[in-house]
Amino acid sequence: MGIVSIARRIALMAGLVASAACAGSAAEAADKYKIYLSMSFIGNDWQAEAANMVKAMAAHKSMADKVDLQVQVAGPNAQRQIQQINAMVQAGAKAIVIFPISPTALNQVVKNACDKGVKVFAYDAEITEPCAYNIHIDQEEAGRVTAEWLVKKLDGKGNIVILTGVPGTSVDDQRTKAAKAVFAKYPNIKIVGEAVGMWSQAVARTELSKILATRSWDDVDGLWLQVGCFTANAMQLEAGKKPNELKPCAGEGANGGRIQMLPESTKVEGASPPYAPLGAPRISYASPPYSGALALKLAVQALEGKDVPKLTILPLPVVTSETVKLCEEGTWEEMKAGCNAFNPALVSNPGWFASIFSEQTPEIGLNAALVGQPEN
Repeated sequence: MGIVSIARRIALMAGLVASAACAGSAAEAADKYKIYLSMSFIGNDWQAEAANMVKAMAAHKSMADKVDLQVQVAGPNAQRQIQQINAMVQAGAKAIVIFPISPTALNQVVKNACDKGVKVFAYDAEITEPCAYNIHIDQEEAGRVTAEWLVKKLDGKGNIVILTGVPGTSVDDQRTKAAKAVFAKYPNIKIVGEAVGMWSQAVARTELSKILATRSWDDVDGLWLQVGCFTANAMQLEAGKKPNELKPCAGEGANGGRIQMLPESTKVEGASPPYAPLGAPRISYASPPYSGALALKLAVQALEGKDVPKLTILPLPVVTSETVKLCEEGTWEEMKAGCNAFNPALVSNPGWFASIFSEQTPEIGLNAALVGQPEN
């Protein structure tokens, strides 16, 4: 047999093997539920972390043989998200796990998906179409509790600065409305600066810099920031303020802010200012970033015929300067015991959100939030 003939036989055999492998992969994928993660705005730490946790849940040994997860990002554009959802349904989606850019704009496309048998699970932000499943904290409670803390800290009087979130989302609307309703009850609380913060530490710095261009930190008595307390504390240090002069801040559950809440004397591995214990006066809350992963888990349960509630309200994680507790190693057991802030040596990004623990999601932990890897 000539060299050319041998080469042809080898090529043919390789092609058959490749075809068999592809057929096997296709058959394996066909046996799984095709589930899409539909993300809207992604320009912040929370969204990246939530996506990591969804991917980790899909990769867990209890899910890997059931779920074919695909991810699409629409950006802060409702029409684009609508188009992508339509395409997901046409592509054979069995379920869609979604962070909706609007509570109402997606209702018709979601109803169309439901009518075709697709399960739609919204996490953190809300969809008002009755066929959708919703998993989130009580956003109004988050706005109210944090505003009440700030008012109490200021004895009912003072100048405050507000940074809101991503406009149009139910999360931002409900938190902001509830907080302002509290502030309105106190005529001596004055909102002297307000801006859209987009749930981003970088945007918070930009917007706070604009507000402080016409006033000094001495003109501000407190802050209500959906995201940005870590940055606000850093900016005050840069302006020459001492740790004991930091303004009380009601805001997000970013790890940097929680480390700043620890007493100055706390020994923390890997800490350096401003990502260091400062004894900062704070209340820290969060929409827990595990909500998307829980939505995926519940979506699979619904596809398996199990009874899943249309509304799942998650506990509101609230940490104050009195209840902050350092996680030395970040193990599941340590989090279950109540730690709520992580060593900077473990978590290098101060904007990373620390409220990752839920007894409902033992499949995911610190590595899930950091790099998308599930627990064993």
